[in-house]
Amino acid sequence: MLIDDVNRYITLRRSQGFKLEKTARHLEAFARYAAERADTHIRIESALDWSASTASTQRARYRKLQELAHFARFLRAEDPLHEVPDHHIFYCPVSRPTPYIYSRDEIARMLAAAGNLRRQKPSPLRQHIYVMLIGLLASTGLRVSEALNLRLCDLLSGDVLHICQTKFNKSRLVPMHPSVAAALRDYLAIRERFAGTDDHVFLSVGGKPMGVGTLYAAFHVILRKAGVGQGRTRRPRIHDLRHTFATRVLEQCSARREDVARDFIALSTYLGHAHIRYTYWYLQATPELMSDIGGMVENLIGEKLS
Repeated sequence: MLIDDVNRYITLRRSQGFKLEKTARHLEAFARYAAERADTHIRIESALDWSASTASTQRARYRKLQELAHFARFLRAEDPLHEVPDHHIFYCPVSRPTPYIYSRDEIARMLAAAGNLRRQKPSPLRQHIYVMLIGLLASTGLRVSEALNLRLCDLLSGDVLHICQTKFNKSRLVPMHPSVAAALRDYLAIRERFAGTDDHVFLSVGGKPMGVGTLYAAFHVILRKAGVGQGRTRRPRIHDLRHTFATRVLEQCSARREDVARDFIALSTYLGHAHIRYTYWYLQATPELMSDIGGMVENLIGEKLS
């Protein structure tokens, strides 16, 4: 039965540090589909039919077939009767949306708007939570999930955050600016008066951990109250605070060639990127930085020609 092979494959990959939550669900669904067709091995025809019938977009079909192709190669190494589908037939290029880079004035207005949110009896910390959360994201570049998963034990001495087992199963230490650390201590003092037994730093109604949906809904209210990004076809996202942090850091990087690699590696490590190419993306995604780079290149060429 293919379901046994799926369990064996997922267990092996997870032992190597991969989470594969969606992949496990997809492969289990395919195993059930194959069983209904009485397939004892992976067949290209079944793989194509399954991916086409269970995915609504070409990108989703590509993703599912890619996962299945990796699984098929794993099984084919043991049994050549397994067929490996070509997932590239559903390939479609993906372009990352241009980030919205918040100005310092916009962030200040967002913090003020968060501090003026309507009070709610079930959530007496509402104003304090969103002021601290937006301030923390803007000043550290944390991923939203990393901030929401913070626990009290992750706040280390020396004004350092311990980001545990986040994206790509990586952990890292994130130093905070003294002003941010001081604001966090003030928030925690207020939180202590209202919080229950849950040890998450940011709590929602009833003292439960805050969910992403709750945060997104409140963030849209804050944007509207602050008058930020209104009238745009694509509204600014809370994740753009991470892009803004990276952009502001890169704007302050040294223009000397010998310092560029050091600065990029430091920022890539701080942000928790799996590969430095994800940090390089901020250069091409931000027009202001591209303009700065063009100017520096012209200066370097001019120096060599003179």
